[in-house]
Amino acid sequence: MNERDWLILKVLYEKKNITKTAESLYISQPSLTKRIQQIEQEYGRTLVVRGAKGVQFTTEGEYLAKCADEMLERLYRIKDHILSMGEEVSGTLRLGVSNYITRHKLPVLLRLFGEQFPKVNYKVHTGWSRDVFNLVYNQEVHAGIVRGDYNWPGPKQLLFEENLCIVSKEKIGLHDLPSLPRIEYETDSLLKKMIDHWWSGTFSKPPLLGMEVDKADTCKEMVLNGLGYGILPSVLVEHSEGLHQINLKDEFGNPLVRRTWLLYHEEALQSKAAKEFIQFVQTIDFKNQL
Repeated sequence: MNERDWLILKVLYEKKNITKTAESLYISQPSLTKRIQQIEQEYGRTLVVRGAKGVQFTTEGEYLAKCADEMLERLYRIKDHILSMGEEVSGTLRLGVSNYITRHKLPVLLRLFGEQFPKVNYKVHTGWSRDVFNLVYNQEVHAGIVRGDYNWPGPKQLLFEENLCIVSKEKIGLHDLPSLPRIEYETDSLLKKMIDHWWSGTFSKPPLLGMEVDKADTCKEMVLNGLGYGILPSVLVEHSEGLHQINLKDEFGNPLVRRTWLLYHEEALQSKAAKEFIQFVQTIDFKNQL
């Protein structure tokens, strides 16, 4: 079995559907089916069975599928090591990046890095910071960029800080908040916990939720149109005109700050591409250059 075969088993086990797996891997369904049959012939066992509810894995098939992550990780590490033995910086840089950084910072960051190291390829996983943290922790990526103060035992680098603030179209006071519509949005658990803790320590009743939206960018647009106030990281609104901001403070009068970190394991530095990227990030002013 080669790398492609392990990837087929991994994706098929996740999706339990031939059509979706073929689409994800950009191959035809007949080609996918034929390759699965060839793998079954190699092991002399039936690995998958098609049924009314999609693909079902046999005991042997499930065992192989669960080995896929380990085998793919081993193959990636072998490739990284071989490429790192040469003088040239090349290979695949595997990154985990939070949603906000992906949308607003990552494209420029990778362009600038790519200008110096044009032979480096990228595999980027995006999601909530908690998901990215888990990717780094399990060494599924070389490095991760997360927002929030996670309990990380390995090397890390502070990229930037931002205040949490009340954002509104019209000028309001903190004492007005319980009676005004708040625009809620989906976010990672650490930020939500920080906001909830501040609210419960400031007010004796829950907020008046005007609406719930998908992300912080949408919340800002709703605020710009006067549909309520939002509690947002300052980096989202610092260049927006026509908005009023009130920086939040904790019970000791200190600003409520959200930090963005680069996390990685020491082992990641064995990859030349990862080592150069981590060193490159240290030279970047995330707030002003990106």
